[in-house]
Amino acid sequence: QVQLVESGGGLVQAGGSLRLSCAASGRTFRSYAMAWFRQAPGKEREFVAAINSSGGTTYYSEAVKGRFTISRDNAKNTVYLQMNSLKPEDTAVYYCAAKMGFITTAQDDYIYWGQGTQVTVSS
Repeated sequence: QVQLVESGGGLVQAGGSLRLSCAASGRTFRSYAMAWFRQAPGKEREFVAAINSSGGTTYYSEAVKGRFTISRDNAKNTVYLQMNSLKPEDTAVYYCAAKMGFITTAQDDYIYWGQGTQVTVSS
């Protein structure tokens, strides 16, 4: 069992930056691929970024590529999402999620989810 707790969300102006954190419980964190998803009001939840268990492989959606960076610290059981050059369309609730095995972009593949953290980008 893995419990995930996101933090770091907030209100920021367009062009600004935020860093989200996702702290995981349990000693098996390093076994899991981790991902960030987001859900904007009235829209379906969408994939943002993912990182494999060792941190050596990452993958991003086209919407955030070049602006967001996913990373992890297995010693701290934490995954991060550094978000730069934020846009109003990045406004959403951001969720972290965990799965065994390799990276995928399909939310149905992820078995553990956090409660989410709100990110609001003002224009």
